[in-house]
Amino acid sequence: MRELRAARDELLAQTRKLVPGGDVDANQVAANDLAWTYARVEAAEACDEWARVTGDRRAREVADAAIADAWAGLGRRPKTVSPELTVDGRALADLGATQEQRMLRATFRDFARTRIAPHAAAIHRGDLDIPDEIIRGVAELGVFGLSIPEEFGGSQDESEDFESMLIVTEELSAASLAAGGSLMTRPEILVRALVRAGTPEQKRRWLPGIASGRHMVAVATTEPDFGSDVAGLRCRADRADGGWRVNGTKFWCTFAGRAELVMLLLRTGPSGHKGLSVFVLEKPAFPGHEFEHRQPDGGLLKGRAIPTIGYRGMHTFELSFERFLLPETALVGGEEWLDRGFYLQLESFAMGRLQTAGRAVGVMQAALDAAVKYTRERLVFGQPIAHYGLPRATLGTMAFRLAASRQLSYRAARLVGQGQGQMEASLAKLYASRAAEQVTRDAMQLHGGAGYAEETDVSRYFVDARVLSIFEGAEDVLALRVIARSLLKAG
Repeated sequence: MRELRAARDELLAQTRKLVPGGDVDANQVAANDLAWTYARVEAAEACDEWARVTGDRRAREVADAAIADAWAGLGRRPKTVSPELTVDGRALADLGATQEQRMLRATFRDFARTRIAPHAAAIHRGDLDIPDEIIRGVAELGVFGLSIPEEFGGSQDESEDFESMLIVTEELSAASLAAGGSLMTRPEILVRALVRAGTPEQKRRWLPGIASGRHMVAVATTEPDFGSDVAGLRCRADRADGGWRVNGTKFWCTFAGRAELVMLLLRTGPSGHKGLSVFVLEKPAFPGHEFEHRQPDGGLLKGRAIPTIGYRGMHTFELSFERFLLPETALVGGEEWLDRGFYLQLESFAMGRLQTAGRAVGVMQAALDAAVKYTRERLVFGQPIAHYGLPRATLGTMAFRLAASRQLSYRAARLVGQGQGQMEASLAKLYASRAAEQVTRDAMQLHGGAGYAEETDVSRYFVDARVLSIFEGAEDVLALRVIARSLLKAG
């Protein structure tokens, strides 16, 4: 590892010469290569640490594969992967875990298999709403209160256990990305903002309802012309009698129909980062793909679901605001946090990215499980597919990418729990999201024609995985403007 880290640092020094003043736009290709090198080396370090702590041969094989992959990314050594990593597709998940974590995983795996998985295909193929029974079941297990302090109805004590949160996310996502693992992402983002900056009254008003699952949450940040360029947002909230009038459009707002609470990032001041504020909008829950919420004084909120190739069930909405009135109490943190919402949202982004890494791991686990089962049962030229060397090597690569993504996300979770890990959460999201695309693609390929059929789950995993590199920080923007920019400025 020491030699690998030295090679990474050498690349950083070379990139600084190619990117004068840390301006990533001066050489985006070099900056992007730097970000991906750091992600691969970070994954190798996480796996190496895991192998040393557990002393397990399988963990060492994964670590060696991750190290070889990082070297290959640097163009230094050929990549080699052991085909023996998939003897048990689930065995690596609990390796190094505590007894409590194993029990937690078993509980949520059983719930996901019995309560979510039976609905997953129908939700995807029909673009149906998520059944209330799934939401109630997730709420009964306490998922929505994992990061909420006990005094507000949650289960969070003085120490924050984000690794357990990832375990829950993985198992729910393995059953269904949208109908399972993503249910807890939006509540986590709003909860972080409320715990950090909410007034005592706001915490009492909203946190208990989120913790119990009584109030679902959506987050509205993106706009038609502004996605990752958050500083350019234009949807405005202007002071008015009784509160704030909202006008404008928000885009890609997942679960906005069903949610009773919508976290809004709105323009309240001049252009730039310093003129944005966070609000919470309260509304009725609406089923289906369209809704209209009209206020007595004429204020209007309309929602239209945007058809997508995957990630179905929660429905992703375009929201249109026309003189929609928010009360004074909707401004998170009150006047103290007016025009400071960007920084509040930024802190929440780290949680969203960490959870996205967990969601990617869950989808990969499902894809690997399906591929292992199929290749052991399907006969080709008189032998199971898994008998042949190339499919075994493909399964080995899938298992390595899954395990490396898991360990990288766990490492980031431990750092975030210590008040650090902003960069590591971004690296985990970057690495795991791309890995999920590769793993689900390989799972589909190993299924052959059956993998291309909608009736086969791996086709759903494939289209669901594609969104992971887009939301919670688009891949290229995350690599350039978050990771590479931070690395280049650090020197």
